[in-house]
Amino acid sequence: MRRKDREVTCEADKLAILDECKVCRVALQDEQGLYIVPMNFGYQYESDRLTLYFHSAKSGRKITALQKNDEVAFEMDCRHRLIEAGEPCRYGYAFASITGSGVASFVQDDTEKKQGLSLLMRHQTGKDFCFDSKMADTVAVFKITVSAFSAKKHDFLPREEPGNQPG
Repeated sequence: MRRKDREVTCEADKLAILDECKVCRVALQDEQGLYIVPMNFGYQYESDRLTLYFHSAKSGRKITALQKNDEVAFEMDCRHRLIEAGEPCRYGYAFASITGSGVASFVQDDTEKKQGLSLLMRHQTGKDFCFDSKMADTVAVFKITVSAFSAKKHDFLPREEPGNQPG
């Protein structure tokens, strides 16, 4: 990471960003080229291992791409705020983000599929839901077993304007 001053290294801070983000953009590649799709997600973080869960229709470009190439990258961001300044080149943007890569796989086990859907709903709504096998069978569920991820943030801090410096 080039901007080490913006890197988030504390595990609790990374998880706080992960909790705030509700949309994950998943990058795939197929015969047509690179493809990125925004998706709602749920996650599990155990023993320093991050797993992201997604649901989808059972067919389509995304499903076909994942069947042929399971390597993916992802990005999510939150805490957006414009940082205004007196001059155009001094404007900035506050944010927090997570980027990473991993291997996608379709969840076939009925128990894990229902758990993945429950994690997704818990993350998106803050509520616990139970799924039966009939409900889970209506969608495809895939997970990304994350091999690497990093977090970054740029806090909203007022920029010092010439003449307004403490003195």
